[in-house]
Amino acid sequence: MIFLLQTSVKSYENYINGQWIASVSKETFESINPADTTDVVGKFQSSTEEDVKKAIDAARDAFPGWAKTSPSKRADILNKAADILESKVDQYGEELTREEGKIISAAKGEVKRTAQTLRYYAVEGLSFTGETFPNDDPNMDVFTQREPLGVVSVITPWNFPISIPARKIAPALITGNTVVFKPSSDTPLIALRLVEALHEAGIPKGVINFVTGAASKIGDSIITDPAIRAVTFTGSTQAGEDIHRKASLTTRTQMELGGKNPLIVMEDADLGEAAQLAVNGGFSLTGQACTGTSRVIVMKSVAEEFTNNLIEKTKALTIENGLNPDAKIGPLANNKQLKNVLNYVNIGKEEGAQLVYGGSQLTGASFEKGFYIEPAIFTNVTPSMRIAQEEIFGPVIAVITVESYEEAIRVANDVEYGLSASIVTKDIKLAKQFTHDIEAGTVKVNRTTTGNLINAPFGGLKKSSTSTFRESGRVGLEFFTQIKTVYVGY
Repeated sequence: MIFLLQTSVKSYENYINGQWIASVSKETFESINPADTTDVVGKFQSSTEEDVKKAIDAARDAFPGWAKTSPSKRADILNKAADILESKVDQYGEELTREEGKIISAAKGEVKRTAQTLRYYAVEGLSFTGETFPNDDPNMDVFTQREPLGVVSVITPWNFPISIPARKIAPALITGNTVVFKPSSDTPLIALRLVEALHEAGIPKGVINFVTGAASKIGDSIITDPAIRAVTFTGSTQAGEDIHRKASLTTRTQMELGGKNPLIVMEDADLGEAAQLAVNGGFSLTGQACTGTSRVIVMKSVAEEFTNNLIEKTKALTIENGLNPDAKIGPLANNKQLKNVLNYVNIGKEEGAQLVYGGSQLTGASFEKGFYIEPAIFTNVTPSMRIAQEEIFGPVIAVITVESYEEAIRVANDVEYGLSASIVTKDIKLAKQFTHDIEAGTVKVNRTTTGNLINAPFGGLKKSSTSTFRESGRVGLEFFTQIKTVYVGY
């Protein structure tokens, strides 16, 4: 594959009230390719609170008209936007890889999934309504009706920078809300492409607004403004807790946060299959998934054989620029991520865990300009170690040995998170028991901890989520609506 050198860096603007406009600050920041830091993907607006206020005001003013817009017209816009995304999968996939680092097949798959999400909510939104209740008065009807909330703030991370926004924005729009969208500053271009598609699809001015910039400068204003009726956020638990504290009593919040997800490997498991599930869950997307496998809890009797399989399959992974079709792992998303993962590798060593594979920053001609690291595998890990308790958000797997299923469950649940968990076993009865015993919002059997369907609910327990409203699936519409109970006498 030949990578073309860019001759100029394009500047991109905010999208407010149906227009692409520069920030009042007149300042920009650069989005950098994590595989090659000399490659600047684009320049984006360093927005201010004044820019955010303009976006919120535009969304507030557009809300009454959008709320009255027919559901079929809203659905038509979502479907047209999906058409636009699908027609540009190759371009957008390459841009996503350049901006975030994930391998090209995953990037193109994410763009396609985003289009599917828009189409899914275009259909589901047409039948999402209230209920009618029987009563003893033959001259009265009692029913509920669902109504949109108003202005919704959408704040999203860099690891799935177009699909996560879509699963928030699509249900918000189809139910009649207006949106102020702030993407991660690491991946603003692919987020902009989603807004661009909605613009080209004919969405009315002010219905969706897009501002870029540092959370430290504009994060509070997008949460605390009195016009904001709801905030939906995906990111770190620390940031989510901060948002939850700052939001007012009348502002609804939806937080999908961190994870420390276990894969339990029983004695009867196919150990080769179990090792592949661990590799797929822990190292795909360079370990940068909130549902990624970070702990493997394995029965002591098969731990050595399993670990040998895990190391062998990890060695077979090709680490390269994600634009190379042979790559299985790309770089970490930014220098902060690289330093964080390397720090945790050192912490694991200091705690007494045994680093049996990887964990080093990659050097040499192919890696010197990017944030590359070898996937790391630790053994001799105890449940109380920091590498077994804290979210690393990188390609690090901690192997913990146990004597029984009961011990495995205790270890799996003994963290502050509860996002995703899986077990590998041929025992159907035990698998069924696992689905009840595990403290996680997403539970899997003989599958990776990563991945979720667009038509099934997604969310965590404990500090992985506010556990109020789920994302994805039909229930993903509930967060964006409020219920009125109506009594009509005749």
